[in-house]
Amino acid sequence: MPRRWEERCKEGPLAVRMIERIAIFGTGLLGASAGLALRAADYRGSIVGWNRSPEQAQVALEKGAIDAIAADPVQAARESQVILLATPVFAILDWIEQLAGVTGPEQMITDVGSTKAQITIAADRLFNQPGRAAFLPGHPMAGKERGGAALADAELFRGAVWLFTDNPVWQRSPVGEELVKEWRKWVVAMGAKVIDLEWLRHDELVAWVSHLPQFVATGLSALLEEEVGDAPELKDVGGRGLREMTRLGASPYSMWRDIAHTNSEAVQKALFALEQRLAHIRENLRTPELRDEFEKANRFRRE
Repeated sequence: MPRRWEERCKEGPLAVRMIERIAIFGTGLLGASAGLALRAADYRGSIVGWNRSPEQAQVALEKGAIDAIAADPVQAARESQVILLATPVFAILDWIEQLAGVTGPEQMITDVGSTKAQITIAADRLFNQPGRAAFLPGHPMAGKERGGAALADAELFRGAVWLFTDNPVWQRSPVGEELVKEWRKWVVAMGAKVIDLEWLRHDELVAWVSHLPQFVATGLSALLEEEVGDAPELKDVGGRGLREMTRLGASPYSMWRDIAHTNSEAVQKALFALEQRLAHIRENLRTPELRDEFEKANRFRRE
């Protein structure tokens, strides 16, 4: 049996060569999928999970995403080498504050938050310095329109990009740095492609490629509900195109509320640009300008 990681740490700061204990806070779609993906990648350490909904934690346990449900998440954090925060952004920020005082330089915390500015700033303030745990801000560009552990999938991250907003100036302990490197290797083993971005650039970029499509789908779905919601047979008339355009309309408000609050400036900029684009199309439905829009759209899809 592998020795306890606390015992291996006594041999020297670089004696830890394998993450042997992971705590996942938030065993919904992303958290439970991470547990399943780790197992599929042959991770043999222990995984404990916690969720504010005991039912979600139980589903994750039954699916094999975690080995046990943590009765006390703070104690589970103290006993783990790596803590994965897989909750909405506001809850991640709350956990960051709570974990700062109960974790140490031989531990690492990471997250899957969809916005990174506030999380990265908090990581700079509370972690990644002498005597503190390491923190690696992360964001897997993967998911489904609906959440929950029941939809967790070991293949969810395969082929997806996993973004990190790491900072090279952070001064982590030798053990913390090793855990960061090891976690990045496990992310690759889960099938993801790792890309590093500066946190401001991250939030600007995802506002265009992730947040804008969501709010467009939400607005379109809400509009259609008002216009044809009392004539459900018209939904069938839309066919595949309508289903694809409105698929994201089923996404939960609980997650996107936090994104809207923590990346509002970048999202507003993207939405305003789209409003102008739609106005341009509306004004040119009978001019050659419409053809130009289709050509640009086709070029984006080809590239």
